[in-house]
Amino acid sequence: MPVKPEANKTLRGHKLLVVAPWKVPDDFVAGLAAKFPDLEVVSHVETWTGGGDLPRVSLPAETWKDVTVLLTFTSLPTPAEAPKLQYVQVMTAGVNHLVDTPIYKDTDIAFCTANGVHGPQISEWVIGTYLAFEHRFPQYLQQQREARWDRGNLLTLDDAEGKTVGILGYGSIGRQTARVATAMGMKVHAYTLHPRPTPESRRDHGWTPAGLGDPEGVLPARWFSGPTTADLHAFLASGLDLLVLATPLTEATRHLLTRAEFEVLAADGRAGRTFVSNIARGPVVHTADLMAALEGGLIRGAALDVTDPEPLPDGHPLWTAKNVIITPHISGASLKYFSRILAILECNLQRLADGAELVNRVDRRRGY
Repeated sequence: MPVKPEANKTLRGHKLLVVAPWKVPDDFVAGLAAKFPDLEVVSHVETWTGGGDLPRVSLPAETWKDVTVLLTFTSLPTPAEAPKLQYVQVMTAGVNHLVDTPIYKDTDIAFCTANGVHGPQISEWVIGTYLAFEHRFPQYLQQQREARWDRGNLLTLDDAEGKTVGILGYGSIGRQTARVATAMGMKVHAYTLHPRPTPESRRDHGWTPAGLGDPEGVLPARWFSGPTTADLHAFLASGLDLLVLATPLTEATRHLLTRAEFEVLAADGRAGRTFVSNIARGPVVHTADLMAALEGGLIRGAALDVTDPEPLPDGHPLWTAKNVIITPHISGASLKYFSRILAILECNLQRLADGAELVNRVDRRRGY
């Protein structure tokens, strides 16, 4: 168990380094100065055009040596470069891209995720792509490009009311997706690794934008849990029209969905019913088995913001697979992204000042 830090109301002796592709707003820095007058704030703006992977910047040793708090996407010092570092606030929902770095694997420095930042925009992507598929937007957009009026068979169109969404991984993204789906009249089934039998266990203690998500965990009509294949299959067999993959990528979740899981979705007359939405990580799904499930009609279709491999190479058969919508890992993008990140940072700086536990802290044993 981490040792609870002592209170330090002005954050005397602390230095915050922000390494980000955005300039920290002056009013945010002024607000920190008012709250924590002894906190030193330094920022480095990364050069990034908004496409491709963020570069890992190399900063002078002098920059790192007194840093106690770091806000970053991927740029990390070595333990020797930052001997005073206590807390790293990453700007991503997961830390799977950092687990092999020495400062993560060889120290007990607190790492906190951006859990809660992505819920609004990713839930919009999930529901938006699902509705686009169900209402044939890709087909009609293609017809528009061809200047062709063809309504197709209107007797096969349906809306979402009364349908069931299964959310595999009921974190902040899953909870906001549940909120939106519930507003459309859908039923929610949740799946988590660990049982949540009590109201307290179903609460979300991570950061969430005010008024959003499902912080009390009251939206699911059914809640499934358990580490075994049988536990997962019970969830998948619960009559899902939309399956949302929102779980972190760990060794336990790699290839969580294979042919066996697609066959469960299709069993007992459910073939072609479930639409699969992956906003987790590509390797959560076995790609070849996904393509076979699409081509074989085991599932209705899929929306993929993440793929395996990623980036998806030119000519990969997934590009032309049947009934699939693919976007290039953009579901988390939003103009509000950085402001939400800064809200988490400010929340945790206050907790640091109060000697309280940090929000969104990564449990290294679980990998998230």
